[in-house]
Amino acid sequence: MDSDELIKVVRHEGWAELILNRPQRRNALIGPLLERLTGALGVLAADDAVEAIVFRGEGGAFCSGHDLTELQAQPRPPWAETLAVIFRETNIALFNFPKPIVGALEKCAINAGAALALSSDILIAGETAFLQVGEIQQGAPIANNAAWLRLKAGEAVASRITLYGDRVPARELHRLGLAAEVVPDGEVVSRASAIAERLAGFPHGAAGRHKADVRAQSGISDAETWFRKQTNTALLSAARVG
Repeated sequence: MDSDELIKVVRHEGWAELILNRPQRRNALIGPLLERLTGALGVLAADDAVEAIVFRGEGGAFCSGHDLTELQAQPRPPWAETLAVIFRETNIALFNFPKPIVGALEKCAINAGAALALSSDILIAGETAFLQVGEIQQGAPIANNAAWLRLKAGEAVASRITLYGDRVPARELHRLGLAAEVVPDGEVVSRASAIAERLAGFPHGAAGRHKADVRAQSGISDAETWFRKQTNTALLSAARVG
């Protein structure tokens, strides 16, 4: 196992787990965690022994979004002013990741956490889990969530998720085509792992090539343009949704 405390990488035969590791905060995001996540994606992308990854959170929850308690601490952490840039770079790294990402959605994926969940090529959701893009309640921007939703779903679905700003339960995510499967809460990680293991059993590189063929049909090749730069900083002073 590779670990720098904020991110864990657990390697298996042909696949790996990429784990957000702040369980005491429901894996809420801070700048250093995102920087390490981006770095870990680069390492795994270059590793020929890894055919697919399971992307999950430690402690039974996926991600509760940006950690606003840390963001609003006094004195402000040095990464606070550049968080939008750091998070955009993480989303670009996820977009460019050349191998299938199997997301394990346990409990919640809120706001920024929803963007990470939506980066999955296959999303497995626990039966009581939910996803929420709630920034409309704060007046905060949704550049990254909007980009993922436009890639993964049509405009009507993206509008329903973002304009309602509510919790979207697992069964609704499945109905909308955003979750591939809904399984009992205690089976999310094991089911996601079984899928990654299955992908690893195909001929070397096949899973990545098929992901590339599917992505090519979107007509999107420039992640730098797709994930537009965000200048509104309303997020930094908003109350947590969820």
